[in-house]
Amino acid sequence: MKRRNRLAWLNRLMPFSWQSISLFWRNWFALALILLGCMLAWLQSYRALEFEPRALQSARQVASLVNLSRAALRHVDSIARVSLMKSLLDEEEVQIAVREPGDSYQPYDQDAFGRRISAELTQLLGRGTLVARQVNGREGLWVGFRIGREQFWLLTDPKRVGAVERGTWLVWLGIAALLSLLGAALLARLVNLPLKRLQTAAAQVREGDFDAVRLDETVATHEIREVNIGFNRMARQLGQAEQDRVLMLAGISHDLRTPLARLRLEVELSVADETARGHMVEDIEQVDATINKFMDYARPLPVQRERIDLAGCVNDAVRACGPRSPLQVSVRIAADTQVLGDAVELRRVFSNLLENALRYARGPDGTARVEVDAELQAQQVRVTLRDHGPGVSAQQLPHLTQPFFRGDAARTTASGSGLGLAIVNKAVARMGGQLVLRNHPQGGLIAELTLLRG
Repeated sequence: MKRRNRLAWLNRLMPFSWQSISLFWRNWFALALILLGCMLAWLQSYRALEFEPRALQSARQVASLVNLSRAALRHVDSIARVSLMKSLLDEEEVQIAVREPGDSYQPYDQDAFGRRISAELTQLLGRGTLVARQVNGREGLWVGFRIGREQFWLLTDPKRVGAVERGTWLVWLGIAALLSLLGAALLARLVNLPLKRLQTAAAQVREGDFDAVRLDETVATHEIREVNIGFNRMARQLGQAEQDRVLMLAGISHDLRTPLARLRLEVELSVADETARGHMVEDIEQVDATINKFMDYARPLPVQRERIDLAGCVNDAVRACGPRSPLQVSVRIAADTQVLGDAVELRRVFSNLLENALRYARGPDGTARVEVDAELQAQQVRVTLRDHGPGVSAQQLPHLTQPFFRGDAARTTASGSGLGLAIVNKAVARMGGQLVLRNHPQGGLIAELTLLRG
Protein backbone atom coordinates (compact mmCIF):
# COMPACT_ATOMS: atom_id res chain seq x y z
CA MET A 1 0.00 0.00 0.00
CA LYS A 2 2.81 2.42 0.88
CA ARG A 3 4.57 1.63 -2.40
CA ARG A 4 1.40 2.34 -4.38
CA ASN A 5 0.98 5.63 -2.53
CA ARG A 6 4.55 6.64 -3.38
CA LEU A 7 4.05 5.75 -7.04
CA ALA A 8 0.80 7.73 -7.15
CA TRP A 9 2.55 10.74 -5.61
CA LEU A 10 5.39 10.43 -8.15
CA ASN A 11 2.93 10.26 -11.05
CA ARG A 12 1.19 13.40 -9.83
CA LEU A 13 4.54 15.15 -9.44
CA MET A 14 5.78 14.30 -12.95
CA PRO A 15 3.71 15.59 -15.89
CA PHE A 16 4.70 12.58 -18.00
CA SER A 17 4.48 8.83 -17.63
CA TRP A 18 7.70 7.02 -16.80
CA GLN A 19 6.55 4.04 -18.87
CA SER A 20 6.38 6.24 -21.99
CA ILE A 21 10.11 7.12 -21.83
CA SER A 22 12.40 5.12 -24.10
CA LEU A 23 15.16 2.94 -22.71
CA PHE A 24 17.84 5.33 -23.99
CA TRP A 25 16.46 8.26 -22.01
CA ARG A 26 15.95 6.09 -18.92
CA ASN A 27 19.58 4.98 -19.02
CA TRP A 28 20.74 8.54 -19.74
CA PHE A 29 18.74 9.95 -16.86
CA ALA A 30 19.99 7.29 -14.43
CA LEU A 31 23.65 7.69 -15.46
CA ALA A 32 23.43 11.48 -15.45
CA LEU A 33 21.88 11.43 -11.99
CA ILE A 34 24.60 9.14 -10.66
CA LEU A 35 27.43 11.16 -12.22
CA LEU A 36 26.03 14.51 -11.08
CA GLY A 37 25.45 13.14 -7.58
CA CYS A 38 29.03 11.86 -7.39
CA MET A 39 30.32 15.17 -8.72
CA LEU A 40 28.38 17.20 -6.15
CA ALA A 41 29.53 14.88 -3.35
CA TRP A 42 33.13 15.29 -4.50
CA LEU A 43 32.68 19.05 -4.69
CA GLN A 44 31.35 19.27 -1.16
CA SER A 45 34.13 17.03 0.13
CA TYR A 46 36.75 19.10 -1.63
CA ARG A 47 35.36 22.35 -0.30
CA ALA A 48 35.21 20.95 3.22
CA LEU A 49 38.78 19.69 3.04
CA GLU A 50 40.02 22.85 1.32
CA PHE A 51 38.29 25.37 3.61
CA GLU A 52 40.23 24.86 6.84
CA PRO A 53 43.78 24.59 5.37
CA ARG A 54 43.25 27.67 3.19
CA ALA A 55 41.91 29.68 6.14
CA LEU A 56 44.84 28.70 8.38
CA GLN A 57 47.43 29.37 5.68
CA SER A 58 45.95 32.75 4.80
CA ALA A 59 45.69 33.80 8.45
CA ARG A 60 49.31 32.82 9.11
CA GLN A 61 50.52 34.79 6.09
CA VAL A 62 48.72 37.92 7.27
CA ALA A 63 49.89 37.35 10.84
CA SER A 64 53.49 37.05 9.63
CA LEU A 65 53.07 40.26 7.63
CA VAL A 66 51.73 42.07 10.72
CA ASN A 67 54.48 40.74 12.96
CA LEU A 68 57.18 41.76 10.50
CA SER A 69 55.66 45.20 10.11
CA ARG A 70 55.33 45.56 13.88
CA ALA A 71 58.94 44.54 14.45
CA ALA A 72 60.20 46.92 11.77
CA LEU A 73 58.17 49.85 13.10
CA ARG A 74 59.30 49.15 16.66
CA HIS A 75 63.02 49.38 15.84
CA VAL A 76 63.12 52.45 13.59
CA ASP A 77 62.88 56.08 14.51
CA SER A 78 60.09 58.36 13.42
CA ILE A 79 62.03 59.68 10.41
CA ALA A 80 62.89 56.21 9.08
CA ARG A 81 59.36 55.02 9.84
CA VAL A 82 58.00 57.15 6.98
CA SER A 83 60.48 55.64 4.55
CA LEU A 84 59.64 52.14 5.82
CA MET A 85 55.93 52.66 5.27
CA LYS A 86 56.59 53.87 1.73
CA SER A 87 58.75 50.82 0.99
CA LEU A 88 56.07 48.45 2.28
CA LEU A 89 53.48 50.13 0.12
CA ASP A 90 55.63 50.05 -3.04
CA GLU A 91 57.10 46.58 -2.69
CA GLU A 92 54.51 44.56 -0.76
CA GLU A 93 51.37 46.61 -1.44
CA VAL A 94 50.92 46.93 2.29
CA GLN A 95 49.89 50.23 3.79
CA ILE A 96 50.47 51.16 7.41
CA ALA A 97 48.26 53.87 8.89
CA VAL A 98 47.83 55.29 12.37
CA ARG A 99 44.64 54.13 13.99
CA GLU A 100 42.57 57.02 15.30
CA PRO A 101 40.00 56.66 18.11
CA GLY A 102 37.26 57.96 15.83
CA ASP A 103 37.84 55.48 13.00
CA SER A 104 34.73 53.59 11.91
CA TYR A 105 35.09 50.03 10.70
CA GLN A 106 33.08 46.94 9.73
CA PRO A 107 34.22 43.51 10.98
CA TYR A 108 35.64 40.99 8.55
CA ASP A 109 32.89 38.40 9.19
CA GLN A 110 30.62 38.55 6.14
CA ASP A 111 30.89 34.79 5.60
CA ALA A 112 32.18 31.63 7.26
CA PHE A 113 35.61 32.01 5.67
CA GLY A 114 35.95 35.59 6.96
CA ARG A 115 34.91 34.61 10.47
CA ARG A 116 37.46 31.78 10.48
CA ILE A 117 40.21 34.19 9.33
CA SER A 118 39.28 36.71 12.02
CA ALA A 119 39.31 34.09 14.77
CA GLU A 120 42.68 32.70 13.67
CA LEU A 121 44.29 36.16 13.41
CA THR A 122 43.01 37.07 16.88
CA GLN A 123 44.53 33.89 18.24
CA LEU A 124 47.87 34.44 16.48
CA LEU A 125 48.23 38.19 17.16
CA GLY A 126 46.71 38.30 20.62
CA ARG A 127 43.67 39.83 22.21
CA GLY A 128 42.74 43.30 21.06
CA THR A 129 43.44 42.53 17.41
CA LEU A 130 40.86 43.93 15.06
CA VAL A 131 40.11 42.46 11.62
CA ALA A 132 37.94 44.65 9.39
CA ARG A 133 36.81 44.67 5.80
CA GLN A 134 36.17 48.40 5.69
CA VAL A 135 37.66 51.36 7.59
CA ASN A 136 36.28 54.87 7.14
CA GLY A 137 34.49 53.71 3.98
CA ARG A 138 37.59 52.20 2.35
CA GLU A 139 37.43 48.54 1.37
CA GLY A 140 40.25 46.08 2.03
CA LEU A 141 41.65 43.68 4.59
CA TRP A 142 42.42 45.80 7.67
CA VAL A 143 44.24 44.45 10.71
CA GLY A 144 44.46 46.63 13.79
CA PHE A 145 47.51 46.05 16.04
CA ARG A 146 49.41 47.78 18.82
CA ILE A 147 53.03 48.79 19.39
CA GLY A 148 53.14 49.79 23.01
CA ARG A 149 50.55 52.50 23.37
CA GLU A 150 50.45 53.29 19.67
CA GLN A 151 47.71 51.79 17.49
CA PHE A 152 48.06 51.11 13.79
CA TRP A 153 46.09 49.77 10.85
CA LEU A 154 47.67 47.39 8.33
CA LEU A 155 45.86 47.44 4.99
CA THR A 156 46.47 44.71 2.42
CA ASP A 157 44.71 43.23 -0.60
CA PRO A 158 41.82 40.88 0.42
CA LYS A 159 42.83 38.53 -2.41
CA ARG A 160 45.71 37.38 -0.22
CA VAL A 161 43.25 35.49 1.95
CA GLY A 162 40.28 35.13 -0.41
CA ALA A 163 38.69 31.75 -0.96
CA VAL A 164 38.17 30.47 -4.46
CA GLU A 165 35.67 32.79 -6.09
CA ARG A 166 32.14 31.52 -6.58
CA GLY A 167 32.31 32.27 -10.30
CA THR A 168 35.30 29.94 -10.62
CA TRP A 169 33.43 27.19 -8.85
CA LEU A 170 30.39 27.69 -11.08
CA VAL A 171 32.49 27.59 -14.26
CA TRP A 172 34.19 24.35 -13.32
CA LEU A 173 30.95 22.91 -12.02
CA GLY A 174 29.26 23.71 -15.35
CA ILE A 175 32.11 22.13 -17.32
CA ALA A 176 31.99 19.00 -15.16
CA ALA A 177 28.19 18.81 -15.47
CA LEU A 178 28.37 19.15 -19.25
CA LEU A 179 31.01 16.44 -19.51
CA SER A 180 28.95 14.22 -17.20
CA LEU A 181 25.82 14.63 -19.33
CA LEU A 182 27.75 13.93 -22.54
CA GLY A 183 29.38 10.90 -20.93
CA ALA A 184 25.98 9.65 -19.75
CA ALA A 185 24.59 10.06 -23.28
CA LEU A 186 27.55 8.13 -24.73
CA LEU A 187 27.20 5.31 -22.22
CA ALA A 188 23.42 5.15 -22.72
CA ARG A 189 23.92 4.96 -26.49
CA LEU A 190 26.50 2.17 -26.14
CA VAL A 191 24.06 0.23 -23.97
CA ASN A 192 21.03 0.97 -26.15
CA LEU A 193 22.60 0.46 -29.61
CA PRO A 194 22.65 -3.38 -29.52
CA LEU A 195 19.05 -3.37 -28.29
CA LYS A 196 18.08 -1.02 -31.12
CA ARG A 197 19.66 -3.35 -33.66
CA LEU A 198 17.87 -6.30 -32.06
CA GLN A 199 14.58 -4.38 -32.25
CA THR A 200 15.11 -3.68 -35.97
CA ALA A 201 15.97 -7.32 -36.63
CA ALA A 202 12.91 -8.50 -34.69
CA ALA A 203 10.71 -6.16 -36.77
CA GLN A 204 12.15 -7.67 -39.96
CA VAL A 205 11.41 -11.17 -38.68
CA ARG A 206 7.87 -10.09 -37.80
CA GLU A 207 7.41 -8.86 -41.38
CA GLY A 208 8.63 -12.22 -42.71
CA ASP A 209 11.98 -10.96 -44.07
CA PHE A 210 14.13 -13.76 -42.67
CA ASP A 211 16.95 -13.57 -45.22
CA ALA A 212 17.92 -9.96 -44.44
CA VAL A 213 18.23 -10.59 -40.69
CA ARG A 214 21.76 -11.09 -39.45
CA LEU A 215 23.21 -9.58 -36.28
CA ASP A 216 26.94 -9.22 -35.74
CA GLU A 217 28.30 -12.37 -34.13
CA THR A 218 31.84 -10.99 -33.66
CA VAL A 219 31.16 -8.17 -31.20
CA ALA A 220 33.55 -7.95 -28.27
CA THR A 221 30.89 -8.04 -25.54
CA HIS A 222 30.27 -11.67 -24.59
CA GLU A 223 26.62 -11.28 -23.56
CA ILE A 224 25.64 -9.35 -26.70
CA ARG A 225 27.53 -11.82 -28.90
CA GLU A 226 25.62 -14.74 -27.37
CA VAL A 227 22.28 -12.94 -27.87
CA ASN A 228 23.13 -12.17 -31.51
CA ILE A 229 24.17 -15.76 -32.20
CA GLY A 230 20.98 -17.09 -30.62
CA PHE A 231 18.79 -14.61 -32.52
CA ASN A 232 20.44 -15.43 -35.87
CA ARG A 233 19.94 -19.14 -35.24
CA MET A 234 16.30 -18.56 -34.33
CA ALA A 235 15.74 -16.43 -37.48
CA ARG A 236 17.26 -19.14 -39.67
CA GLN A 237 15.07 -21.81 -38.10
CA LEU A 238 11.96 -19.66 -38.48
CA GLY A 239 12.83 -18.98 -42.12
CA GLN A 240 13.31 -22.68 -42.77
CA ALA A 241 10.03 -23.49 -41.03
CA GLU A 242 8.25 -20.85 -43.13
CA GLN A 243 9.69 -22.27 -46.33
CA ASP A 244 8.68 -25.79 -45.33
CA ARG A 245 5.16 -24.60 -44.52
CA VAL A 246 4.78 -22.83 -47.87
CA LEU A 247 6.16 -25.83 -49.72
CA MET A 248 3.80 -28.16 -47.89
CA LEU A 249 0.76 -25.97 -48.63
CA ALA A 250 1.78 -25.62 -52.26
CA GLY A 251 2.10 -29.39 -52.54
CA ILE A 252 -1.28 -29.91 -50.89
CA SER A 253 -2.86 -27.38 -53.21
CA HIS A 254 -1.38 -29.02 -56.29
CA ASP A 255 -2.28 -32.54 -55.18
CA LEU A 256 -5.87 -31.61 -54.27
CA ARG A 257 -6.78 -29.48 -57.27
CA THR A 258 -6.14 -32.24 -59.81
CA PRO A 259 -8.64 -34.71 -58.30
CA LEU A 260 -11.06 -31.83 -57.67
CA ALA A 261 -11.00 -30.98 -61.38
CA ARG A 262 -11.67 -34.63 -62.25
CA LEU A 263 -14.49 -34.80 -59.70
CA ARG A 264 -16.15 -31.73 -61.17
CA LEU A 265 -15.89 -33.14 -64.68
CA GLU A 266 -17.34 -36.46 -63.59
CA VAL A 267 -20.16 -34.69 -61.73
CA GLU A 268 -21.03 -32.62 -64.78
CA LEU A 269 -21.10 -35.74 -66.99
CA SER A 270 -22.51 -38.46 -64.77
CA VAL A 271 -25.00 -36.88 -62.35
CA ALA A 272 -28.38 -36.59 -64.01
CA ASP A 273 -30.20 -34.79 -61.22
CA GLU A 274 -29.60 -31.09 -61.89
CA THR A 275 -30.18 -30.06 -58.24
CA ALA A 276 -27.79 -32.67 -56.88
CA ARG A 277 -25.26 -31.79 -59.54
CA GLY A 278 -25.44 -28.11 -58.58
CA HIS A 279 -24.93 -28.89 -54.88
CA MET A 280 -21.94 -31.11 -55.65
CA VAL A 281 -20.38 -28.44 -57.87
CA GLU A 282 -20.87 -25.86 -55.09
CA ASP A 283 -19.12 -28.17 -52.61
CA ILE A 284 -16.20 -28.65 -54.98
CA GLU A 285 -15.94 -24.89 -55.55
CA GLN A 286 -16.00 -24.28 -51.79
CA VAL A 287 -13.11 -26.73 -51.30
CA ASP A 288 -11.20 -25.01 -54.10
CA ALA A 289 -11.86 -21.57 -52.53
CA THR A 290 -10.66 -22.87 -49.16
CA ILE A 291 -7.43 -24.03 -50.76
CA ASN A 292 -6.99 -20.56 -52.27
CA LYS A 293 -7.47 -19.05 -48.81
CA PHE A 294 -4.79 -21.31 -47.39
CA MET A 295 -2.37 -20.21 -50.10
CA ASP A 296 -3.17 -16.53 -49.57
CA TYR A 297 -2.55 -16.79 -45.85
CA ALA A 298 0.70 -18.70 -46.38
CA ARG A 299 2.14 -16.01 -48.67
CA PRO A 300 5.56 -15.35 -47.01
CA LEU A 301 7.27 -12.61 -48.98
CA PRO A 302 7.04 -8.91 -48.04
CA VAL A 303 5.10 -6.75 -50.46
CA GLN A 304 6.61 -4.20 -52.84
CA ARG A 305 5.12 -0.82 -51.98
CA GLU A 306 3.99 1.47 -54.77
CA ARG A 307 1.52 4.32 -55.23
CA ILE A 308 -2.01 2.96 -55.70
CA ASP A 309 -5.24 4.69 -56.64
CA LEU A 310 -7.42 3.81 -53.63
CA ALA A 311 -10.81 4.45 -55.28
CA GLY A 312 -9.85 2.40 -58.35
CA CYS A 313 -8.65 -0.48 -56.19
CA VAL A 314 -11.94 -0.56 -54.25
CA ASN A 315 -13.97 -0.42 -57.46
CA ASP A 316 -11.95 -3.31 -58.91
CA ALA A 317 -12.75 -5.40 -55.82
CA VAL A 318 -16.45 -4.53 -56.14
CA ARG A 319 -16.49 -5.50 -59.85
CA ALA A 320 -14.77 -8.79 -59.02
CA CYS A 321 -17.80 -9.77 -56.92
CA GLY A 322 -19.85 -9.88 -60.11
CA PRO A 323 -22.84 -7.91 -61.37
CA ARG A 324 -25.32 -10.45 -59.96
CA SER A 325 -23.81 -10.38 -56.47
CA PRO A 326 -26.31 -9.33 -53.74
CA LEU A 327 -23.92 -6.55 -52.70
CA GLN A 328 -24.57 -2.81 -52.64
CA VAL A 329 -21.41 -0.76 -52.09
CA SER A 330 -21.39 3.01 -51.56
CA VAL A 331 -17.88 4.34 -52.19
CA ARG A 332 -17.05 7.85 -50.93
CA ILE A 333 -13.36 8.26 -51.74
CA ALA A 334 -11.78 11.30 -53.38
CA ALA A 335 -10.55 10.59 -56.91
CA ASP A 336 -6.94 11.63 -56.17
CA THR A 337 -6.52 9.57 -52.98
CA GLN A 338 -3.39 7.43 -53.21
CA VAL A 339 -1.82 4.98 -50.76
CA LEU A 340 1.42 3.02 -50.59
CA GLY A 341 1.20 -0.73 -50.90
CA ASP A 342 0.96 -3.67 -53.24
CA ALA A 343 -1.92 -3.39 -55.72
CA VAL A 344 -2.65 -7.14 -55.80
CA GLU A 345 -2.50 -7.44 -52.01
CA LEU A 346 -4.69 -4.37 -51.45
CA ARG A 347 -7.28 -5.64 -53.97
CA ARG A 348 -7.28 -8.97 -52.13
CA VAL A 349 -7.82 -7.10 -48.85
CA PHE A 350 -10.95 -5.34 -50.09
CA SER A 351 -12.20 -8.49 -51.79
CA ASN A 352 -11.96 -10.42 -48.53
CA LEU A 353 -13.71 -7.65 -46.60
CA LEU A 354 -16.54 -7.53 -49.15
CA GLU A 355 -16.77 -11.32 -49.13
CA ASN A 356 -16.99 -11.22 -45.35
CA ALA A 357 -19.90 -8.76 -45.64
CA LEU A 358 -21.62 -11.03 -48.17
CA ARG A 359 -21.32 -13.98 -45.83
CA TYR A 360 -22.27 -12.41 -42.53
CA ALA A 361 -23.98 -9.03 -43.09
CA ARG A 362 -26.94 -9.64 -45.35
CA GLY A 363 -30.18 -7.92 -44.47
CA PRO A 364 -33.71 -9.41 -44.45
CA ASP A 365 -33.90 -8.96 -48.24
CA GLY A 366 -30.69 -10.92 -48.75
CA THR A 367 -28.66 -7.85 -49.78
CA ALA A 368 -25.40 -6.85 -48.08
CA ARG A 369 -24.97 -3.07 -47.88
CA VAL A 370 -21.47 -1.71 -47.38
CA GLU A 371 -20.28 1.89 -47.06
CA VAL A 372 -16.63 2.71 -47.87
CA ASP A 373 -15.13 6.04 -46.74
CA ALA A 374 -11.60 7.44 -46.71
CA GLU A 375 -10.14 10.19 -44.52
CA LEU A 376 -6.81 11.83 -45.38
CA GLN A 377 -4.37 12.39 -42.52
CA ALA A 378 -0.84 13.78 -42.32
CA GLN A 379 1.06 10.62 -43.27
CA GLN A 380 -1.76 8.09 -43.47
CA VAL A 381 -5.14 7.36 -45.02
CA ARG A 382 -7.86 5.92 -42.81
CA VAL A 383 -10.31 3.73 -44.75
CA THR A 384 -13.52 2.50 -43.09
CA LEU A 385 -15.83 -0.23 -44.43
CA ARG A 386 -19.12 -0.46 -42.58
CA ASP A 387 -21.74 -3.14 -43.15
CA HIS A 388 -25.32 -3.15 -41.84
CA GLY A 389 -25.36 -6.65 -40.44
CA PRO A 390 -26.01 -7.77 -36.85
CA GLY A 391 -22.48 -6.97 -35.69
CA VAL A 392 -20.26 -9.08 -33.43
CA SER A 393 -20.31 -9.57 -29.67
CA ALA A 394 -17.68 -7.69 -27.67
CA GLN A 395 -16.16 -11.01 -26.50
CA GLN A 396 -15.58 -12.23 -30.08
CA LEU A 397 -14.27 -8.97 -31.59
CA PRO A 398 -10.60 -9.46 -30.51
CA HIS A 399 -10.57 -12.97 -32.01
CA LEU A 400 -11.94 -12.19 -35.49
CA THR A 401 -8.46 -11.75 -37.02
CA GLN A 402 -7.22 -15.07 -35.63
CA PRO A 403 -6.87 -17.85 -38.23
CA PHE A 404 -9.80 -20.31 -38.46
CA PHE A 405 -12.00 -18.30 -36.07
CA ARG A 406 -15.57 -17.62 -37.17
CA GLY A 407 -18.05 -15.52 -35.26
CA ASP A 408 -21.00 -17.39 -36.75
CA ALA A 409 -23.08 -17.38 -33.62
CA ALA A 410 -23.00 -13.60 -33.49
CA ARG A 411 -23.73 -13.08 -37.19
CA THR A 412 -25.18 -15.89 -39.31
CA THR A 413 -24.73 -19.58 -39.91
CA ALA A 414 -22.72 -19.06 -43.08
CA SER A 415 -19.74 -21.32 -43.52
CA GLY A 416 -16.20 -20.32 -44.40
CA SER A 417 -12.57 -21.15 -43.82
CA GLY A 418 -12.13 -18.61 -41.04
CA LEU A 419 -9.11 -17.10 -42.80
CA GLY A 420 -10.62 -14.04 -44.52
CA LEU A 421 -10.00 -11.44 -41.82
CA ALA A 422 -6.72 -13.11 -40.81
CA ILE A 423 -5.52 -12.68 -44.41
CA VAL A 424 -6.64 -9.03 -44.37
CA ASN A 425 -4.84 -8.35 -41.09
CA LYS A 426 -1.64 -9.99 -42.30
CA ALA A 427 -1.67 -8.25 -45.69
CA VAL A 428 -2.34 -4.81 -44.19
CA ALA A 429 0.48 -5.32 -41.68
CA ARG A 430 2.88 -6.27 -44.51
CA MET A 431 2.04 -2.96 -46.19
CA GLY A 432 2.86 -1.02 -43.01
CA GLY A 433 -0.76 -0.46 -42.01
CA GLN A 434 -3.15 -1.57 -39.30
CA LEU A 435 -6.59 -3.18 -39.15
CA VAL A 436 -9.07 -2.39 -36.36
CA LEU A 437 -12.50 -4.01 -36.07
CA ARG A 438 -15.31 -2.47 -34.01
CA ASN A 439 -19.07 -2.41 -33.86
CA HIS A 440 -21.08 0.56 -35.09
CA PRO A 441 -23.37 2.09 -32.44
CA GLN A 442 -26.35 1.72 -34.78
CA GLY A 443 -25.51 -1.85 -35.77
CA GLY A 444 -23.09 -3.50 -38.14
CA LEU A 445 -19.35 -4.11 -38.17
CA ILE A 446 -16.74 -1.46 -39.05
CA ALA A 447 -13.37 -2.48 -40.51
CA GLU A 448 -10.96 0.44 -40.15
CA LEU A 449 -7.77 0.26 -42.22
CA THR A 450 -4.89 2.67 -41.63
CA LEU A 451 -2.69 2.74 -44.74
CA LEU A 452 0.41 4.74 -45.64
CA ARG A 453 -0.37 7.81 -47.68
CA GLY A 454 1.07 7.82 -51.19
